[in-house]
Amino acid sequence: MFKSKRNILILITCLILILGCALVFSARVQEWVGWHTAQALVWLKVQFDPPEEVAFTSPGDSTQSLPLPVITTPTSSAPDVPGTIQPEETVLPTVTTGSLPDFVELDGITYFSQHNRWSYCGPANLAMALSYWGWEGTHDDIAHVVKPYPKDKSVMPYELVDYIQTETDLDALTRVGGDLELLKRLIASGYPVIVEKGPYFRDISYRITWMGHYQLLTGYNDAKAIFIAQDSYINADYEQEYAAMVDEWRSFNYTYVVVFPKNERNDVLNLLGENSDENQNYRLAAQKAVDEIYSLEGLNQFFAWFNYGTNLVYLRDYSGAADAYDQAFTLYNELPNDNTLRPYRILWYETGPYYAYYFMARYQDVIDLATNNSIDMVRDDEPALEESYYWRGRAKVAVGEQEGAIEDFMTCLMYHAGFNPCIEELNALGIYL
Repeated sequence: MFKSKRNILILITCLILILGCALVFSARVQEWVGWHTAQALVWLKVQFDPPEEVAFTSPGDSTQSLPLPVITTPTSSAPDVPGTIQPEETVLPTVTTGSLPDFVELDGITYFSQHNRWSYCGPANLAMALSYWGWEGTHDDIAHVVKPYPKDKSVMPYELVDYIQTETDLDALTRVGGDLELLKRLIASGYPVIVEKGPYFRDISYRITWMGHYQLLTGYNDAKAIFIAQDSYINADYEQEYAAMVDEWRSFNYTYVVVFPKNERNDVLNLLGENSDENQNYRLAAQKAVDEIYSLEGLNQFFAWFNYGTNLVYLRDYSGAADAYDQAFTLYNELPNDNTLRPYRILWYETGPYYAYYFMARYQDVIDLATNNSIDMVRDDEPALEESYYWRGRAKVAVGEQEGAIEDFMTCLMYHAGFNPCIEELNALGIYL
C-alpha cells in the first residue's frame, strides 16, 4: 500500500516537473512573464524618476527670456500667418455641397485590437481602414514595415501614407486643421477617416497620462453628438463624443488621414475644397491655431502655440516657428507638475521643434530637446525613437561632434532598419552600409 502511494507521488511529481519545463520553455509564457516583468520595472523607474517633472529648457535665449503670451482679443498684433490669401491663378476644387444626413454608419470593416503588442495603434487603425477597401492583410503585416522594431514608440502619419502608396493598390493623403464638419462630410461620402489625437489613457506604469493615439472614424450620429469609432485601444463601435474629440484632436494639430482607391483621388480633393492644396491647408491651419491662441488657456493654449509652430515649419517660416515653440514650452513649464495633465511625451510624436531650431542654427537646443525631452524620457530602457536620434545626430554634426553623430545614426537604424534619412546622413559622413 505504502509503495503504491509512493509511486503515485513520484508520478505526480514527474508530471509537475514536465509541465513546469514545458511552461518555462513556452514562447507564450516567456512573453507573458517578460511583459509583466518589464511593466514592474517601468513602474519602479517612474516612481523614482517621474518623467512629467522634466521641464522644457534650453541653454540659449529661448524659453527663459520670453514672457508669457498676453491673452487679448484678436487684433493686428496677433501673429501673422504668411500668405494666407491664395494666389488668384490657382484654382482650387470646390467643396461638394448639399446637406449632410444626421446619421451615417459605414460597414465592412475588420476590427483589430492593439493589445498585447507595443505601440500598435498605427498599424491596427491602418489595417482597419484598409480592410474597408477589401485589403486582406493584418496589423502585423503593416507593423513589419512601419515599425520593424517591436517597441518603436511612434508611427508618424507620413509613414502610414507611405505604406499605403508603396505596399498596396490604394492611395491616401494626410491633412491638418480639420474640423467636425469636414470629418462628417468625408464619412457621409463613404470615406472612413483616421484621426491622430492625444487622449489620456492608463499606461504600462498604471498611471493616467497623455499619449498619442490613432482612431478610425466610421460613422456619426448628430442626435447623440458622437462619432462611431473603431478604437483599437478601447473597442469596436466606440461612441466618441464630439466635444471630447475636439479636445483630444487639438493636441495633434487636427491631423487626419484618408484612404481611398487611386481613381477616386479627385473626388476626395473635391471634398476637401481649399484644403486640397497642402500649402493652403497649412496656412488655414496656422490661422486656426492663432485664433485658438487668443481664445484658449492653460493646456489647450499650449497646444495652440505648438500647432502654430508646426504649421509655420511646414510653411518654412522657421524663425516664426521657433518663437512659437518657445512660447509653447514656456506655457508647458507653467502647467501643474501633474502626470494626468502634462503631455510630456509630445516629442515622441512631433518633430516640428527639431526642424525649427535646427534651421535657426540652435543646434544645442535640438540636442537638449532630443535628449532630455524625448530619448531620456523613456522609462523602459527602449528609447525606440528614430526621429529623435536622427535630429540629435544632425545637430551633433553641426557642432562638430562627428563620433556622437555617427553613434546616433547607427542607433536610429537599430530601432528602424532601413530608415533612409539616417542612411543618407551616414553616407554623407563617408560611412556606407
